[in-house]
Amino acid sequence: MTANKIKCDIAIFGGGVAGLWLLAELRQQGYQTLLFETEALGAGQTRFAQGIIHGGTKYALMGKITASSEAISAMPKIWRDSIEGKGSVDLRLVKVLSKNQCMWSSGALSSRMAGFFASKMMSSRTEELKDNERPKVFQNIAFKGKVYNLDEPVLDTASITYALAKNNNDAIMRIISTPEFNNAANTEFTVKDNNGAAWEIETQRCVLMAGQGNEDLLNAMNKKSNLPKMQLRPLKMVMLRGGLPEKLYAHCLEANVNPRLTITSHEDSHGETVWYVGGKIAEEGIHRRDAEQIKVAKQEFNEVMPWLDLNQAQWACLDINRAEPLMDKGKRPDTSFFVEVDKVITAWPTKLALAPKLANDIIDKIKNDVISSGVSPFPDFSKPGYAVLPWQEESRWSQK
Repeated sequence: MTANKIKCDIAIFGGGVAGLWLLAELRQQGYQTLLFETEALGAGQTRFAQGIIHGGTKYALMGKITASSEAISAMPKIWRDSIEGKGSVDLRLVKVLSKNQCMWSSGALSSRMAGFFASKMMSSRTEELKDNERPKVFQNIAFKGKVYNLDEPVLDTASITYALAKNNNDAIMRIISTPEFNNAANTEFTVKDNNGAAWEIETQRCVLMAGQGNEDLLNAMNKKSNLPKMQLRPLKMVMLRGGLPEKLYAHCLEANVNPRLTITSHEDSHGETVWYVGGKIAEEGIHRRDAEQIKVAKQEFNEVMPWLDLNQAQWACLDINRAEPLMDKGKRPDTSFFVEVDKVITAWPTKLALAPKLANDIIDKIKNDVISSGVSPFPDFSKPGYAVLPWQEESRWSQK
């Protein structure tokens, strides 16, 4: 069977938020761009994200301005502008779960110090809340700590994926296998779509934005020795539902870069509130079994919210791998990452919030080397669907 043939300026692999944001930006600037996805849009790290648009506050918890905080400080405004229809990418369809978050400190000295430093270092984004301004869960008479407002939004990740893909659906192809690269520069390759039809693609640049899937793409390419390596940073997140007092978007502070607990709220398939919990517990829980992690989570809540009755709650765990560039001694990247080798750009956003920065960095890199041919209609090919958020999958929930 004869393969269909397409020429494009840029080929992107990976239909998460980072790949879709780059697709939207490139097409806005007149580049003929095509995105390939092997599963559903948002099926990788995107659907497991808490949706927090960080502005760098947590990196200042010890009174330090780090490379991480400087890189990410502009992100909330960029996202807000796009949600309001004033940005280069249209996110007016995105569901804002909360315009703000809060940080709370317990009665422990280290936690109070962390709250103090956060409020001083990031005074333009934080303020201490009065008792009646706090979320209801912190208005309990048993609560003895402090609560700070944090000017960073939380977004529904499924709606981000939909908003980014909606206006660019004609440039997104569902493929069923790893591409077969046909030349040394990795700019010619063959893929099969969901209907089994073969497509020969010729492009000026390939951009790998597939998260953990970048490894398979890199292994399929020529000149493997020159291409970047990947590391995985695992997490064991916790979910609970049932009998929760309210929706909560909050960080429990310690004298540490990572909050003790980070809680965001979502809805399951029945519309019931779910608390999705990350932070230090998720990082330290990677070697625990689910039952052990849930036991630790119950102990944590009993310590930081002892007045809260969670006896009716259902619990579940999510094991996640965050894909990142390989760093010396496995340390955490400070910001988003990309590197160009010949005609291939390999990229990892490292955080959901950094997707706009990564897209702009890549465009700045290629704009003097890639000749724009203008956006024109692609032929009709198979499309991926949208990933279901994990807390909406009933099979993940225990009955305890």
